[in-house]
Amino acid sequence: MPAEKPVVLMAGPTASGKSALALRMARLLDGIIVNADALQVYRDLRILSARPSEADEAAVPHRLYGYRDGADSCSAADWAADAMQALEAAWRVGCVPIVVGGTGLYLRTLIEGIAVVPDIPPAIRAEVRDRMDVEGPEALHAELQRLDPEGRIA
Repeated sequence: MPAEKPVVLMAGPTASGKSALALRMARLLDGIIVNADALQVYRDLRILSARPSEADEAAVPHRLYGYRDGADSCSAADWAADAMQALEAAWRVGCVPIVVGGTGLYLRTLIEGIAVVPDIPPAIRAEVRDRMDVEGPEALHAELQRLDPEGRIA
């Protein structure tokens, strides 16, 4: 995240008043609220995730709320990439992004980055699951220890 660009980061436990404070700050700073809550990214979980009301979302610009289908996973790395696009878009129009949520991992990933883990090819995933069903986790763990006794396989 560029140090010279203004951004507000707000974190805390559920129901601690983050969303209400973010609304007030967005009005004062000509801000755009950017979601950093792992559940609020899913459009199907509005009530379960305590997502801001439709009226609150309409009062000031909100980004990354309900933008993903609940059937699609969203990793911290996925969210951070989306969040950087939202931050850049806010800065382009002269707005202050206000990143708000209770997901510390999301905020740390945005600030510090995260190791990129490549996707596991579906064929390999299926083979390991089949072996797990037949041989059990202990056998696979024993094989891993035999192949990498010092735990260096990454």
